[in-house]
Amino acid sequence: MLVPGLASVTFRALSVPRVVDLARSCGLWTVEWDGDVHVPVHDLAGARDARDRCAGAGLSVSAYGSGYHAGATDPAGWPAVVASAIELGAPRIRVRAGATGSAGTSAGQRSRVVAAIRAAAECADDYGVRIAVEHRRGTLTDTPESAHRLYAEVGHGSVVPCWRPGGARDVAGAVEEVRTLLPRLTSAHVFSRDAAGGRDRLPLAAREDLWRPVLAELARDGVDRHVLLESVADDSPQRFREDAAVLLAWVSAVAA
Repeated sequence: MLVPGLASVTFRALSVPRVVDLARSCGLWTVEWDGDVHVPVHDLAGARDARDRCAGAGLSVSAYGSGYHAGATDPAGWPAVVASAIELGAPRIRVRAGATGSAGTSAGQRSRVVAAIRAAAECADDYGVRIAVEHRRGTLTDTPESAHRLYAEVGHGSVVPCWRPGGARDVAGAVEEVRTLLPRLTSAHVFSRDAAGGRDRLPLAAREDLWRPVLAELARDGVDRHVLLESVADDSPQRFREDAAVLLAWVSAVAA
């Protein structure tokens, strides 16, 4: 089942209560909280507040977006990230696989990224928290080949993919990329940009050609997966409401 939600990084200017209210009023089911503004590392009281506000609004917490670049961020700070995720009640912590793309990463640096992800997973696994590696350009998950190699090298069962469009340049390529990540893929960040992979934010409905087949693939095996709205045009809550209505309609159509 697809679980529609909001990635709080979409609205850095909004307070935690306003993010919760927006998600609830749009009919969404879950929130992924980001650590850069809404739930900073070390602010355990803030993490508990976000968790409690979600619970009070009937929302779950899907993940904690840590901003941790494995192999580049100082690993001494990782236990504090895990502590924040625990207080938040997040089942997963989103991380990035390094800070350079696969083509420009040396063998030694790749080994450091792999070791850092494995160490992060071992630490978080003690508390029942999984590691969601974000698929994005400029990291070791920028191609399907590099991503699959990375997961094999890490070799830890609690490390799972978090997909976002960008690596594949066409719809068929995106669907195939998603298919190869199943059944371990746990979540996808949902947004629309131009077909060439540019940076212009579009209304979600503008990329129906992409998202309907991707959502159908995500739902194909019946496993629960979060589909999280992100990167709305103009950072506009009203445009977000429109995108949320579109996503909910697509999710309902997939489930029918």
